[in-house]
Amino acid sequence: MFEAPEIDLQTTDGEIAVINLESARRRLWTRFSADPPREGNAEALVENERLTAQFVGDATALDRLETLAEQLVRVDAASARTALIQAQIASMVHRFADARRDLAQAKFAGAFADDVRRLEMVIDQACGVNLDRLLHERRQIAIRHNRVGDHVALGGLLADLRDFVGADRAYGEALRAYRDVSPFPVAWVCFQLGVLWGELVPEPDTDRAAHWYRKAVECLPKYAKACVHLAEIYASSGRPGDAEALLIPAVATGDPEVYWRLADVLAAQGRVREAHIQMQAARSGFESLLERHLLAFADHGAEFYAGSGGNVSRALELARINVANRPTLRAFEQAHAIAASAGDRAAATELLTAARERWGGTLAFQLSPLAERGSHTWKGAAA
Repeated sequence: MFEAPEIDLQTTDGEIAVINLESARRRLWTRFSADPPREGNAEALVENERLTAQFVGDATALDRLETLAEQLVRVDAASARTALIQAQIASMVHRFADARRDLAQAKFAGAFADDVRRLEMVIDQACGVNLDRLLHERRQIAIRHNRVGDHVALGGLLADLRDFVGADRAYGEALRAYRDVSPFPVAWVCFQLGVLWGELVPEPDTDRAAHWYRKAVECLPKYAKACVHLAEIYASSGRPGDAEALLIPAVATGDPEVYWRLADVLAAQGRVREAHIQMQAARSGFESLLERHLLAFADHGAEFYAGSGGNVSRALELARINVANRPTLRAFEQAHAIAASAGDRAAATELLTAARERWGGTLAFQLSPLAERGSHTWKGAAA
């Protein structure tokens, strides 16, 4: 039986924090529009839009960030600062090749080495490259600075490497290190703990995952992704009413995953017509996001179409795009599972071979479901 740890962090009310974030975001756009080159305005705006996308579920923040990058290029194209901001935004929308090119330009233009390396580490981790060096650096940075973000980055890397106990410990250190009042970092850590125990470990612990998702939502009620994940647990445990109550307020974000999960909840209650409307909104929403930010949402789109979206060929197409862009072990696992469920033996074999070539020598691969599979064990659609 899971015993919840005590967390006594006094943070600003989550509703107020979101209102303040929106107010600050609008003020910063006014300042930036009046004077784009002014030091600090663009940097603060990128951070505010990042928070808006991450915690409020407003994907139009990504559109605004790309507009910001375009405006900076028009007025200050040659500076290291512009190249760094371009790299940061490109990384946020998973255009990692562009981000590396922008970083090279930033370095050439004289950017500080620490600024360049900090973003290189983010990109390497997202793409699953240079992980041994990265793990050493992440550990050293977390020990040296004891900052929330550094502990969370370490936790995410350990989870990628299948050290789930180590990841849990890193996230715990992040909570213990926190000394501020903003609810965003606390909600972030709690959400990561929910994902860790609800989705990443080989045998999910839904009680523990639900505890952490609830903590994230208590801290930040408009945290759309936390609401979605908690609603999934409620729905799977026979609590569709509780799941619906979580999802209804999140519909306003326009996040297609909210529509998707709400459609599933409504369908489970026999409310077929309402479910159909929500599913259509989900499909339209995903296609809109994929048209604007394909690489950022390829994995989410693949998950949708492999599930209730009901288009496994589209799911496989998106999963392969995701693998090509960021060939992490998790990306290979998703793509292989979709290929297997589609009965596409050739694609499944190809993906498994590529995964073995890239990851076969790692402990993480030995702990992966892919390690148990091979073309000689093909069982049609079984995965």
